[in-house]
Amino acid sequence: MANKALLFTPALTHEKSLKTLVENRTIFSLDHCELNIFETYQKSDLVPLKFNDLVVTSMLRGKKVMHLFEDPSFEYLPGETVIVPSNAEMKIDFPEASKDNPTQCIALAIDNQIITNTLDFLNEKYPKEGKSNLWKLDHENYFFYNNVELAGTINKLIKECMGNSLTKDALADLTLQELIIRIIQTQTTKRFENEKYIDSNSPITPAIEYIKSNIRETINLKDLSDKACMSTTSFYRYFKRELGMSPIEFILNEKIKYAKKLLSNPNIQVNEVSYATGFEDCNYFIRLFKKYEGVTPKQYQLMNYNG
Repeated sequence: MANKALLFTPALTHEKSLKTLVENRTIFSLDHCELNIFETYQKSDLVPLKFNDLVVTSMLRGKKVMHLFEDPSFEYLPGETVIVPSNAEMKIDFPEASKDNPTQCIALAIDNQIITNTLDFLNEKYPKEGKSNLWKLDHENYFFYNNVELAGTINKLIKECMGNSLTKDALADLTLQELIIRIIQTQTTKRFENEKYIDSNSPITPAIEYIKSNIRETINLKDLSDKACMSTTSFYRYFKRELGMSPIEFILNEKIKYAKKLLSNPNIQVNEVSYATGFEDCNYFIRLFKKYEGVTPKQYQLMNYNG
């Protein structure tokens, strides 16, 4: 089970209003973005879809299988987001879609000018350390799970696009800027979570390497800021700006990830996993694990073993 934040799900289109059973499309157009809500009610394969602008897609209901670029196909489920560059063709399978089990997905097409303006603003006001180290969208890192912050921002955009406020274009523009920042932060976090990834330009890289190599220990902010050669205040601000989460939140994510790895052993005890991940209080570890994963460590272990 993965830690994914789900999105608000709009009501399905009334059956009499459906124009098609495959990718029925409802459009909400604003000045600098277009919200598309797609619904599919029957099994289909290799349905093509392309947008003129960069598009942020997020699953709301059901399951798709995505074929994108020359990469292997992958399952696409609620709580997950895919960003697709302009004029890149997606091909989509709907292996389980039916009238009783429809898929529903949003596709938010964003005007390139607002993306450019946002990146220019970030690079001017919040320049990154190192030469040629810029704020940018990573089109190779296009698939990720929604965290709470990203899901909240997407939900705000859905609400503005579907609403009737006289100021909805202005509010949507501000939220689009927030969305671009959240996506970049989410992509940065995903890269740093990759055990093989090393960014020699980033001052927080030594701190993240320290977290990963000392995941069994209690890690404090002073140790991390020393590794980054920063004051604790500067380190905290820089870390949260880059990843969209605090150092403590990142540490907890890594500890839970390591705990899940240990729990793949059906013979290990939960209290052993708790101590091995640096938690002296096993009850606290169980509560934290359930908060992140939605199940207790023992339930996760049994599900993983039976699977």
